[in-house]
Amino acid sequence: MARLEAVRLLLAFSCIKGFKLFQMDVKSAFLNGYINIEVFISQPLGFEDHQHPEHVFKLKKTLYRLKQAPRQCYETSQGYDRSTYDKTLFMKIK
Repeated sequence: MARLEAVRLLLAFSCIKGFKLFQMDVKSAFLNGYINIEVFISQPLGFEDHQHPEHVFKLKKTLYRLKQAPRQCYETSQGYDRSTYDKTLFMKIK
């Protein structure tokens, strides 16, 4: 959640400089982040392998409620720079 002061500052700055602003929903960003550490999970309900019930899954991508998901999302910001004022504000300057 962005701080209200950061949003106001961004809007004022973009008006002065004539920037185009785009807003995007990043809820799915947690699901698109590749994970660079080894994380294993037990077999979720509905995805059990009845031949190998003791096996676990190794994750290649982050999951929504995974503790490492926010960190991975912020580390791989895909060309966007994170603001020093507000850590939830990302900018891409061409």
